[in-house]
Amino acid sequence: MDGEKIVVSRRMPLSGIDFLKERGFMLNVWDNDKPAERSWLLDAVSDAKGLFCSLNEKIDAKLLDAAPKLKVIAQLAVGYDNIDLNEATKRGIVVTHTPYVLSGAVADLTWSLILSIARRIPEADRYVRNDDWKIGFMPIMLPGRNVYGKVLGILGMGRIGSEVAKRSLGFDMRVIYHNRNLMENPPASAEYVDFETLLVESDFLVILVPLAKETEALIGFKELSKMKKTAYLINVSRGNIVDQDALYKALKEGIIAGAGLDVLRNEPIKRDEPLLTLPNVVFTPHIGSDTFETRGNMSLMCAKAIYSVIREGKVPDYPINKDGIK
Repeated sequence: MDGEKIVVSRRMPLSGIDFLKERGFMLNVWDNDKPAERSWLLDAVSDAKGLFCSLNEKIDAKLLDAAPKLKVIAQLAVGYDNIDLNEATKRGIVVTHTPYVLSGAVADLTWSLILSIARRIPEADRYVRNDDWKIGFMPIMLPGRNVYGKVLGILGMGRIGSEVAKRSLGFDMRVIYHNRNLMENPPASAEYVDFETLLVESDFLVILVPLAKETEALIGFKELSKMKKTAYLINVSRGNIVDQDALYKALKEGIIAGAGLDVLRNEPIKRDEPLLTLPNVVFTPHIGSDTFETRGNMSLMCAKAIYSVIREGKVPDYPINKDGIK
């Protein structure tokens, strides 16, 4: 067990940290709310056997070259577009992530964004706080749009999409979806449609596809222009799937009614981002899985994956590159 050093690139929930400490691992933790500095990370991994990381860290060939003893990368996320999977696999490094456990939390946030943008909740909150509420009841004060009985479109009906669809039952919505492949048992009687039909018919279009070459800038001005003027775009996947400049133009010109965004092209958002000037956008800072319960479970999953590889020599739960690792 000598020298079993684990680099932790962010402040992680204590469930995983305590699990590793209790089993005698030496932890080198970036103890800061900001992402780990690149220079610190390159130095820290030089003698590490495990890396416990998040989406903010770029795990590329240069970093892997600096980590000759590394056996496992455990990422506290479902997506892994920040990791050069081919380079890790070449070096025999197991890469794991945390699927399944966060689906419900992300679905809940998705619905929070749908309801917030449709009923203008952030605007209404500011209206009250800024002392603009001068008259009791007004027939038209901050008119929003109904959610009940509308069409919910899901681009990427996977685990999270299925949970989003389940939550639509109480709103008596028609659910349509588009995937590369037709699902055998879609949830909530969801109907498979082609991509264009999804754009044209959705009142609320939820983006849930992973970021890849074929999905980057998948939603541009052309696609947004096919949507209803009363439609809303909800993105809880990755910022780069939506052309942000095109989205600004579509929102500014009234091509669509609004957007709810948990993810953006640049995170954290830059203060000169034009989207910040628009009233018909609701933002959250990439907190889809950010509940005490979910993040705690994700942290423990990562710790157990590290333990499985280093102590037991086993393939852990949820490896991404299982087929490429001996």
